[in-house]
Amino acid sequence: MDDAFTLLRQAVDVLPQDAMAGNGQTVGDVRKEIELQEREMALDELIEIADIHPASITLWEMLSEAARQMVLDHSRRGCEWRGEKAKHGTIRATLTLLGADEGGRHSAFSGDGQLRPLWDIGHRTADGQQDLNIARLWVECEPQLGPGRTAHVRLTPLQPEQGQHLQPGDVITMHETQPAAEIAEIIEDLPPRA
Repeated sequence: MDDAFTLLRQAVDVLPQDAMAGNGQTVGDVRKEIELQEREMALDELIEIADIHPASITLWEMLSEAARQMVLDHSRRGCEWRGEKAKHGTIRATLTLLGADEGGRHSAFSGDGQLRPLWDIGHRTADGQQDLNIARLWVECEPQLGPGRTAHVRLTPLQPEQGQHLQPGDVITMHETQPAAEIAEIIEDLPPRA
């Protein structure tokens, strides 16, 4: 298995040479950081560049493994999630959590893709019962989401073909308890990358 520096060098070679992060950092800048042995900084810049430029599943796997070797669990989970997103597509939605007094959660959950709740996206079993689907949940721009809060989220369904019918404006429900206590409105459906 390649070490983290080798994986970062390989990741730089996979990106277009003119690729640039939103902050103006280029692939060339990342190469210099790697030469200076600034592994964590190089990883962060590669993630930023790959978020802007379509990145392959292979690139995300390399970055995930580099983060694992550097013991950067949050970055590793983020890269794993981005790889899943590239492979399966993603659904963006606005999620509203009910407060504890309304039958919702009593505590916040981590927004970094660890939660994989059940969702009612409109499917029914042969006898008319709800047929729930699992999707990994990532909260945009928030480290966690608590009771009574609303945030934009991204869902990566474990069975992406099950959500192909969803359109912006559709409302789906998240099930952690019975009855469901959280609702989400679809913002957009992003297909898998080739």
